[in-house]
Amino acid sequence: MTELTAFFFSIATGFVAAGLTSSFYRLVTNKPPSFQLTSETMMWQLIGVFTLIFAGPTVILRNALRAQVFENRPPFWMLLSGCIATMWSFLSGLFLLGVFLAA
Repeated sequence: MTELTAFFFSIATGFVAAGLTSSFYRLVTNKPPSFQLTSETMMWQLIGVFTLIFAGPTVILRNALRAQVFENRPPFWMLLSGCIATMWSFLSGLFLLGVFLAA
C-alpha cells in the first residue's frame, strides 16, 4: 500500500469514526455533540470530552457550515475548517487503525 493510499484510508477511517461517535452521542443524549460543556455535570463533561476526541471533525464541520449559512462568513473559513477537520480525522484514524492492526 502506498503512503498516499494509507493517508486517505486513515482520513476515511477518522471521518467514519467521527460520524459514528457523533450519531451515537446524539442517539443517547438527544442533542448533538458540542464544544460547550460548561453547563453539564462532571460525569457528562467527561463523557463529552471522550466523545469529542473522535467526534471533533463532525462538530467542526457542522459549526463551519452553520456559520457559512447563517452568518455569511467568507468561504476561506469553510476551507480552513475543512482542513482542520481533515487533519483531526487523519490523526484519529491513524490512532484507530494502529489499535485495530495491533490487536
